[in-house]
Amino acid sequence: MGMPKGYKVSSGYSTVGKGVGGMDYRRISQRMSQLGYKMNHATARNEFLRGMKKIVVALAAEYGLSLTEKEISKIARDPQFQSGACELIQNM
Repeated sequence: MGMPKGYKVSSGYSTVGKGVGGMDYRRISQRMSQLGYKMNHATARNEFLRGMKKIVVALAAEYGLSLTEKEISKIARDPQFQSGACELIQNM
């Protein structure tokens, strides 16, 4: 049985770095390993998504929304949310 080809949401594949000068998961893991934090691309992805989930939870709390863990994960993986979060952070 083959490995899954990636998480697909209605707005496209979840990714990081495209179009905003960022790095993909493999480049993140290579850079972190150079800095002394042994990491592979799967760990880089998991850490990135963990951070995105924290942003989702904070925004939901700010707006008084109650989200399930499944809803939080779905939003965190959405490329449109990731892009919006990136723009928000860049403008700070």
